Amino acid sequence: MENSQIVPKRNTPRDLFLHLLAIVTLYWSAISFTGIIWQFINKAFPDNLPYYYDSSIGFIKFSVSALIIVFPIFILVSWYLNKIYRRESQVRESKIRKWLIYLTLFIASLVIIGDLISIINTFLNGDMTARFILKALSVIIVAGIIFGYYLDDVRRETPTKLAKYFAWITSILVIAVIVGAFVVVGSPTTARSANFDQVKVSNLQTIQSQIVNYWQLKEKLPANLESLNNSISGFAVPTDPQTKANYEYFVDDSINLTFELCATFNLKTNRENFTSFAPTDPGNWDHAAGRVCFKRTIDKQLYPPLTKPAI
Repeated sequence: MENSQIVPKRNTPRDLFLHLLAIVTLYWSAISFTGIIWQFINKAFPDNLPYYYDSSIGFIKFSVSALIIVFPIFILVSWYLNKIYRRESQVRESKIRKWLIYLTLFIASLVIIGDLISIINTFLNGDMTARFILKALSVIIVAGIIFGYYLDDVRRETPTKLAKYFAWITSILVIAVIVGAFVVVGSPTTARSANFDQVKVSNLQTIQSQIVNYWQLKEKLPANLESLNNSISGFAVPTDPQTKANYEYFVDDSINLTFELCATFNLKTNRENFTSFAPTDPGNWDHAAGRVCFKRTIDKQLYPPLTKPAI
């Protein structure tokens, strides 16, 4: 019999899974890549508005994590699909693929149009800055590359060598961005050291509050930190989470209520590494690397002794 070869079906569950996975990982990679670029721009052109908390470091870490996992999946799935296209040409012409590609073109078009509108609107409002222009250009470039590549790809009947170049170029760009992100946020070891330092500062703040409370209740400074332990309230003086050693406490002047709290830190204070809101006074607990002591004096007018109840 002639033409006895079985023609593969076009719209199989396998095709749907692979094409959906390729498109979703493409979107995710593009958003993460652009997000990291935006944070680089934020670092180069910081906003003058005061913030208690800069979330850029946390956003970069999440975006890098996403790129490390999602982008290789996109490259791998795209490579596997191209192998299938060469073996089963019907898959390349499937409606699933066509719909997803045209959806991608539609989304990229909307992003570019919206970005251009935003640029013109910002210009008319007189708020045009280098920070805004660079962010807008990064969106146009990323969306434009995606639009151009898939517009060319959807017109072809067979895979083009452009796919290989596209994969190599985008891979190099992604690796460069990831390396740059590690330069900005530091290594995981640095992040862990910064987290330890934040806990130490938080512990010292808690101890300081308990010392002030002790003075208000007993009208004297505690002789040592063990005096702050209270079995009824359940308070126990925290220790250094890294070394498990006790924090240092010294009474400099019991009359004027001056004391010191000391701890050993890994790094110099860098508020960009904070994973929570900074203290109300940004410089109140700033520290260098190594052993640092914070000298405090209780103001008797701000923290007067608590009135004893009448008997």
